[in-house]
Amino acid sequence: MLYTSGQFLIVSFCVRPLQELPCLNETLEGSMLSLSQKSKRKKRQYFGEGLDTESTPQELIQQWSPPHKQQMVCKGKENEENVFVLARRPRKRREVNGLSWDNLPDELLLGILAHLPLQDLLRMSRVCKRWHRLALDESLWQSVDLVGKAQLDQALGQVLTAGVLGLRCPRTCLGEPRFTHTRPLRVQHMDLSSCIVATPVIEDILSRCRLLENISLEGLELSDRILQSLSQNTGLVRLNLCGCSGFSPDSLGEMLKSCTRLGELNLSWCDFGADHVKAAVGNFPPSITQLNLSGYRQNLTMEDLTDLAERCPNLVNLDLSDSVLITTSSFPILQQLKSLRHLALSRCYQFHPAALADFEKFPELQTLEVYGLVQDTDLPILCKALPHLQINTRPFSGVARPTEAALRNRTMWGMACRLVFRP
Repeated sequence: MLYTSGQFLIVSFCVRPLQELPCLNETLEGSMLSLSQKSKRKKRQYFGEGLDTESTPQELIQQWSPPHKQQMVCKGKENEENVFVLARRPRKRREVNGLSWDNLPDELLLGILAHLPLQDLLRMSRVCKRWHRLALDESLWQSVDLVGKAQLDQALGQVLTAGVLGLRCPRTCLGEPRFTHTRPLRVQHMDLSSCIVATPVIEDILSRCRLLENISLEGLELSDRILQSLSQNTGLVRLNLCGCSGFSPDSLGEMLKSCTRLGELNLSWCDFGADHVKAAVGNFPPSITQLNLSGYRQNLTMEDLTDLAERCPNLVNLDLSDSVLITTSSFPILQQLKSLRHLALSRCYQFHPAALADFEKFPELQTLEVYGLVQDTDLPILCKALPHLQINTRPFSGVARPTEAALRNRTMWGMACRLVFRP
């Protein structure tokens, strides 16, 4: 209502509840409330229509979002037509001054890791997944020396499955390697001499080997299954079975038949009977140039020596020590070996010391070991009678052994291991 009082116009409003106002219950086209609602609808329509253009906020968000993050499209609760996108802003990369380890290629990192010792290489493998993969690369595990490691269980299986080519762990206690796969191993040179190990463990390891070239099992208890596994390695060149036992003559003969490239063989002081000796002599491959067949006393006969000379005409190094049935009548047989340079007849007591002077008929022979046949007082006389020979200069045989007893080093058949365990 309007009241006039002098020069002033007084406007009075009647206060009524909101629900009683007719403007809120009726559709008023010209009211401010309807205009505001229309403007909101237009804004929403504009936003919905703009989503299909190239400059929409949604496409900008998708463009600047990292590709590995999955965007989530949601609808508004108040208005189902209102569509919006949830996304995370990309993180800004830290600017690093100079080179970073993460930016180096794998080839360069492998070249750096190749200069680390074994313990440091194992520590590097714990840094991250990438360094773990690089630290266990086959190129770094060419040869491993674990001498001094008291116990090898699962670590042995990990080293062998890492692709190692050469493994040296003599005089070590070997447990169950626990292989995680059945693929053949890449190992080519292995020294297990005088290890404390159960026969099934050796069977498990050798059953996975097909590329062996040099192996030493000196002093171990073997089995026919182990010799069958060795026969699968047709490229075997050096085999040391000195002091071994537990296998039959038939398995020994079959193994020697299969290893046609065998060059060095040590069968000295094995738990052999006469049948073992005959099975070995009758199946020696002609490729053998160095042979140690000592320690068989009455089991090695002159007949066996005759067969040996016929089957292995290219022998260069022959050790027949401790064979009491070998006599001076073996000289004509030994003269058939034109390439013979080193001969050992220690403790072959059928040789009279005076008969040793007949070795002057062996002009190509270089060394002669006759320990136990010549007394120390008579040795200078024999050396004077045979000036072209070095007599009693090698007390221990090095045939097929990974490391000669006279050499105090950590080589394995002349090869130095790259990774060496330091206790």
